[in-house]
Amino acid sequence: MGSTGVVRWKATGKVRSLAWDGEDLVDRVDGGRRWTSDGVEHPSGRMYAYPFDRAVVSPSGRYTVAYTERGTKALLLDGQRIVRELNRSCYHAKDFDYPVVLGALSDGREVLVHCPDAYEVIEVEDVATGERLTHGERTPTDVFHSRLAMSPDGKRLLSAGWLWSPFGIARVYDLERALTEPTVLDGEGLLPSWSWVDAEIDAACWLDGDRLAVATGEDEADDDDADDPATLGPRHLGVWSLSEQRWLHRHQLELPMGTLIGHGDGVIVLCEHPRLIDAPTGAVLAEWPEVGVSPRVGSYGVRHVPTPVAALHPDGSRLAVAQQDGIAIIALPQPASRPSPEESFSR
Repeated sequence: MGSTGVVRWKATGKVRSLAWDGEDLVDRVDGGRRWTSDGVEHPSGRMYAYPFDRAVVSPSGRYTVAYTERGTKALLLDGQRIVRELNRSCYHAKDFDYPVVLGALSDGREVLVHCPDAYEVIEVEDVATGERLTHGERTPTDVFHSRLAMSPDGKRLLSAGWLWSPFGIARVYDLERALTEPTVLDGEGLLPSWSWVDAEIDAACWLDGDRLAVATGEDEADDDDADDPATLGPRHLGVWSLSEQRWLHRHQLELPMGTLIGHGDGVIVLCEHPRLIDAPTGAVLAEWPEVGVSPRVGSYGVRHVPTPVAALHPDGSRLAVAQQDGIAIIALPQPASRPSPEESFSR
């Protein structure tokens, strides 16, 4: 296990969002404040009166949604031009992260996915025209959707939210089918609940269009089920294949897992400090204890511990992480090529 170098860029104020634009970094919440590849900060001169503290960016980089993580307000931006205001239900809005993502469908159309009318109803809109693409009567279940993420191929949608108890869950939906049958966004989805019945899901992310990495917390479990390779138990990191409908890998890890970012066959874990974990083996390949991040776990709960602000470069070579006084740029080990993995389970 080892770590690679860290470069630090200074910031004149708090960094509230990060997105790569070529070799530059941009804070879209701060009106497009930019750091060029030499680490020099360039102010934007644009400010928003509302206290937004997070942003998501479309794959093309053209559109941005600036939002408040534990609020109800958001702005859809085309460049720096305000297109329209967005809202979500005020019901428990202070208790869980704002559900919103910008992505591209498999045909290339960029879409906005959010919950504009009710906390349990996901809607899909054409970001360029504002047209709602999910039409018809809905039959939602009582799920607080959060941390939405589209698969890299644009075919599926992940929601890492929670049920009332509270209890963290994950749902995966067929996004292409939802455009003609929106009620598919109201059911259990493609990740069967029996696959993680004994564990609360703290975080999840896409590795590719088929594989999903899932991290669980310390919820009680039946010891007889903890050895069952069909089930993800407490304190596990697992990789689920949607095509094979099974856990490809499942490892019990004695370390906190907060925010997950897919990196080849690995997972970047952001909790207390960044770590790079090899998903097939569960080994910690590298970690950076000198780069502090929020200890936040899960999409709901405490309000004073925010989600870490970070951005993975599109080529996977670097991770930018917001710090109190600027940005840490971490050079990441490149994922090694390997044959298709066999099943692997460990405790």
